[in-house]
Amino acid sequence: MWLLFAFDSAFFAGLTAILAKCGIKNIDSNVATAVRTVVVLLFSWVMVFIVRSQTGLPEISARTLVFLVLSGLATGASWLCYYRALQTGPASVVVPVDKLSIVVTIAFSYIVFHEKLTRKGMLGLVMIVAGTLLLTI
Repeated sequence: MWLLFAFDSAFFAGLTAILAKCGIKNIDSNVATAVRTVVVLLFSWVMVFIVRSQTGLPEISARTLVFLVLSGLATGASWLCYYRALQTGPASVVVPVDKLSIVVTIAFSYIVFHEKLTRKGMLGLVMIVAGTLLLTI
């Protein structure tokens, strides 16, 4: 089931980039990011109440809250940079470069969670990086 959600995420992320590129032509990229963030915030809270998971709010530990806040700050920084890049650069290049975040994720998954990368995984990663670099030139 997680794989279906992962593919759905990729589809919606791709759609997000195209819709954002259409929407930020005549607006400051920071304002665009703020508008998008408000929509995401409202949508997220609507989903919390639709699935009735708001009862879990008091159970959030301080440690979990710290990591969620840090994740939110990283997301905010990513979105601000992404929207600025998308506003001034071609979506067909900005989006793949943005996806180089896979390198950061894999590095931190090794450092933090001690996850190993197989030879096949390493080959795939090298191909992704090489393909992305080819798109930028």
